[in-house]
Amino acid sequence: MEEVQRTRILEAMAEAMAERGAAGSAVTMADVIARAGVSSTAFHEAFADRDACLLAAFDLGVRRARKLVVAAYDGEPRWLDAIKAGLAAFLYFLEDEPAMGRLLVVYATSGGEQVLLRRAKILGALAAAIDRGRLERAAGKRQPPAVIAEGVVGAVLAVLQNRLLAQESGPVMELFGSLVSIIVLPYLGSGVARRELTRPAPRIRVGPGGAAERAGGPIEHGGHVRLTYRTARVLRAIADYPGASNREVADRAGIVDQGQISKLLNRLEGRGLIVKTGEGRTRGAPNSWCLTEFGEQVLTDVPDSYVPDSR
Repeated sequence: MEEVQRTRILEAMAEAMAERGAAGSAVTMADVIARAGVSSTAFHEAFADRDACLLAAFDLGVRRARKLVVAAYDGEPRWLDAIKAGLAAFLYFLEDEPAMGRLLVVYATSGGEQVLLRRAKILGALAAAIDRGRLERAAGKRQPPAVIAEGVVGAVLAVLQNRLLAQESGPVMELFGSLVSIIVLPYLGSGVARRELTRPAPRIRVGPGGAAERAGGPIEHGGHVRLTYRTARVLRAIADYPGASNREVADRAGIVDQGQISKLLNRLEGRGLIVKTGEGRTRGAPNSWCLTEFGEQVLTDVPDSYVPDSR
């Protein structure tokens, strides 16, 4: 129970910062407490202050992303394939958990000293993984200096930050080819970089104990579905109000951003958890959502304490 409540608070912190956008640094403890639906006492029992909560939220996001990225990266023996798999896994993470993703990529820079130190350590690890590309250079060719890897990490982050901050933007997975091209150019040359511009992202599979598998079809149950607090709220809202439109689901789940709710509902539909009803209605009519049998099964396994009543 305590761990579930703590996770709710951390996810609420990420959501509040993402919702505030450029003003994310102004998020207060009161904002987080209200969004998480917990008491002030419960918050202070878990965290000393706002900065401690932000650091813990950042660490939670890192753990979730690392679990996917490391598994994908380590599963490929060749550097190029490992880079592509790890990048694809991270982009999938950003699409699956947009609030946590924005916290890691965009808003961590507005955190305190401890968050910045933690972020610098992670960027160093990413640069080290990219620096392995120097070993791919043909014999006799001049190797780029190690600092190039740091520049590559900074360039990739800058592109992702701009996309995540854009008011109207497509899926971050659209950036896959361009980002791979940026990464490999200093190590494998312009020919490979041009070729990678148009190559699709690999299909990522995460084994037992990881998050959702990505292989073109609904995710399997039995340990492969990990619901965030926000996703669970959305499923509960649909379960309590079958036939709800996008806006109705958003209102009942406490999600203000209509763009986020549309993306989330599309992902849940693609995973076989929800389905549109009312086929044959006039074009332009609001969506009408219901849980699938699989979605009902998944929601049944979520503890009641994790999904507050949305009514």
